[in-house]
Amino acid sequence: MNRYVNDIAGRLSLRQPQRRSLELLDKITELIPPKRTTDVALALNILKSEFPTITDFEREFPSVCFSLATGVGKTRLMGAFIAYLHLAHGINNFFVLAPNLTIYDKLITDFTPNTPKYVFKGIAQFSTAPPEIITGETYNQRVGSLFDDLLRCKINVFNISKINAEIRGGKAPKIKQLSEYIGQSYFSYLANLPDLVLLMDESHRYRASAGVRSINELKPVLGLELTATPFMETNKGSNFFKNIIYDYPLANAMADSLVKEPAVVTRKDFNPEGMSPEAIEEMKLQDGVRLHESVKVDLETYARETGSQIVKPFLLVIARDTTHAGMLLRTIQSANFFEGRYYDKVIQVDSSTKEEEVIERLLRVEHTDEPTEIVIHVNMLKEGWDVTNLYTIVPLRAANPRVMIEQSIGRGLRLPYGKRTGVASVDRLNIIAHDRFQEIIDEARKPGSPIRIKLLELDSEQLTQKTKIIVSQSQLANRLGLKPTQLTENTQLSGQDTIPFFRKPEEQQIAHIAYRVIRTYENQPTAVPTLRHLQDPEIQAAITRVVEEQLPSIQLEISFENSKPSVSDVVAQTIQAVTQQSIDIPSILVVPKGEVQTGFHSFNLDLKSLNYQPLSNDLWIQHLRTNKLETISLADSSYTETRLENYIVDTLTEFDDVNYEEQADLLYELANQTVLHFQSYLDDESVYRVLYVNKKQIGQFIHAQMLKHAWIKSDTGYEVKISKGFTELKPSSYKAFVNEPLMDYKISPSDKSNMAKYIFTGFNKCLYPLQKFDSDSERVLAIILERDSLRWFKPAKGQFQITYRNGSEIAEYQPDFVAETNDVIYMLEPKKRSELDDTLVVAKKEAAEEWCKNATNYALRNAGKPWKYILVPHDAIAENKTLTGLANQFGRL
Repeated sequence: MNRYVNDIAGRLSLRQPQRRSLELLDKITELIPPKRTTDVALALNILKSEFPTITDFEREFPSVCFSLATGVGKTRLMGAFIAYLHLAHGINNFFVLAPNLTIYDKLITDFTPNTPKYVFKGIAQFSTAPPEIITGETYNQRVGSLFDDLLRCKINVFNISKINAEIRGGKAPKIKQLSEYIGQSYFSYLANLPDLVLLMDESHRYRASAGVRSINELKPVLGLELTATPFMETNKGSNFFKNIIYDYPLANAMADSLVKEPAVVTRKDFNPEGMSPEAIEEMKLQDGVRLHESVKVDLETYARETGSQIVKPFLLVIARDTTHAGMLLRTIQSANFFEGRYYDKVIQVDSSTKEEEVIERLLRVEHTDEPTEIVIHVNMLKEGWDVTNLYTIVPLRAANPRVMIEQSIGRGLRLPYGKRTGVASVDRLNIIAHDRFQEIIDEARKPGSPIRIKLLELDSEQLTQKTKIIVSQSQLANRLGLKPTQLTENTQLSGQDTIPFFRKPEEQQIAHIAYRVIRTYENQPTAVPTLRHLQDPEIQAAITRVVEEQLPSIQLEISFENSKPSVSDVVAQTIQAVTQQSIDIPSILVVPKGEVQTGFHSFNLDLKSLNYQPLSNDLWIQHLRTNKLETISLADSSYTETRLENYIVDTLTEFDDVNYEEQADLLYELANQTVLHFQSYLDDESVYRVLYVNKKQIGQFIHAQMLKHAWIKSDTGYEVKISKGFTELKPSSYKAFVNEPLMDYKISPSDKSNMAKYIFTGFNKCLYPLQKFDSDSERVLAIILERDSLRWFKPAKGQFQITYRNGSEIAEYQPDFVAETNDVIYMLEPKKRSELDDTLVVAKKEAAEEWCKNATNYALRNAGKPWKYILVPHDAIAENKTLTGLANQFGRL
């Protein structure tokens, strides 16, 4: 593998399909080096022998197509292609084609340094000398530097739709017109370059256009097409491109969690009988907005729980025509539509609205400070949007189910956080289709459908009850008057009725500064090992000095008592509040000393579920994921490995944690087990077929089992490092119905089957004003902790840095409860008795016990309290039990 592939893939954080595409480009340039003297016919035969999907370049120069699903990242891949060709092959000249003005502008932006989605970010060679961007507006202004052979990499970006418009009536495009500055046309200049590479974005939109036929005369050394739909629609059906080298369809992107999961939405028990088309349309529109409001709350809740940036979703309404769009705009802006809340949050974007302000709002729809939440559009496909925050689509135009699916999901699949979150509503694209529900489902279930749409049925309660986000800050933060960041109209802050520590504004100002200074001591465990050490006179005096330095230059205003507050007194009271309203939670890292070695123990594979069957000759071509009906016999294919085990070993060595030099014996041992397994029910020819076609999946299957037998050791052992002596209590965020009352934690709710919907309050010793419980047993445990502990709480996500292995993944563990008594700090985890021996529960328990052991050692060295982990069965929790009794019965440390 060319070393540039690994370097570029790592620096640009390429996803698997992007990396595979780059690997294929590396292979292409190895087989047919990009140069003017290439014999095109010979090059085609060479690639056809290596890649059966390529039957024709369909150009007068070598050209291949990369078919990648929408949302995978074609623009970043173009950047990777350019970086690779420039660095590995010294190519300096690139010509990028865009299908329309919107994508043209987007490409120029993404290729420009210091922009949010700059495609070359991380490429060191471009940091000091980034490529020069030449556009359809600036190419004729490049006087003086045009023929400078030492000029850096150059990227020409042109809009093919503009070129198409220029050549109507047989005219030549402006790019072919003579330039007085260079003595020839810019087109002629490009055509004479020895290293021009043509990149075509969304090539399916203009592949056969007159403009492209004109551009083909540039005779580049290589053509690279990128599209999500590698075919042209005709009256006779779909004509697939003949130069597809890599096909990564939408189904694969969904299976690999690279895009959102589309879901078609309807009302539960929806019956359109007796409803007029207008009534159905109104219902769909209103239900779409209700679902949008619910998604908005879910997104903010997720962002607050994970400390991520809040994403503002928007809803897309697809209208029949511009007249219909204008009517919808007036409806949404009316006072009767959701109390007029969307009057200034909706825009209409189509041929009837050319105002720059509307276009600017559309282009900024991802920004949280842009108010637009509803976009009305007639035809979304022609705009080339590249947004990540489209979550709800209401199609109100007539279309067959396939067109509706393709148009609806195309622009809403991109993930705002770049990956799936595991939260269904954050990872889902909603398509409101009450009256077309079954048609869409039937279409999605057809064997040839590119997607599998999920079903989402909403009952009337879900649609009509408005939700909100309750942010539960710690009692300490509430009483100090601190506010969380990113407050929105959906946010309700709990604990605002608590009695503040300081009532005077000037004292609150001092306390806020003091708290910020105290937090800086979190990262100084040597100076302040625990919260108690904040009260040492020297530390307290040092905090006071810093606070006095940070007070505004204009001194505190004199209070109505005509006396200034004492900074040292306020600091002392703030420190006392922090120590009494917190629990010492250190940040613990276990790091190896000296050289680290890793490997895998020898073991026997569990191969019972590995029952691949060889593909028949007719199915052999189907592995290439095209819709062509041609077949290839196995006699036409040549196996490159003489030893069956090599297929498996080669696949396993592609994993980053597998070292062939050190683990070759084990790899061949596992490969031999696998081959023997297949030979137990297949002949050797069939085993070859199975391994050749399924080696990647088989490798993943084996590697997953290898992880369970992994080992790591250090030649001089490990050491425990404490990066923080104590940590701030993180806020929790809860989604709740607007009219749902808070529950008294001492009273058991009547419906215990859905405990997660309740928010409980009324605590005295809890470090938070509100808490949620996953079961009634947890609520009862809270009663015990209120009675028997000094203070307790349920940790928010990210409060503890405890990790455990979940299969091949490293996951984060947050205990259910933490409680402090006079003598010990407990970490408690209630679980069903039937789950106590579950593999994940045991893994979490072992990780938590190790953390508690290290925390105890640290605490005891600094006059603190030991930590004790308790995994307690749910059925053992009752109000007559004591915390000490539960600890003695179920605690181990």
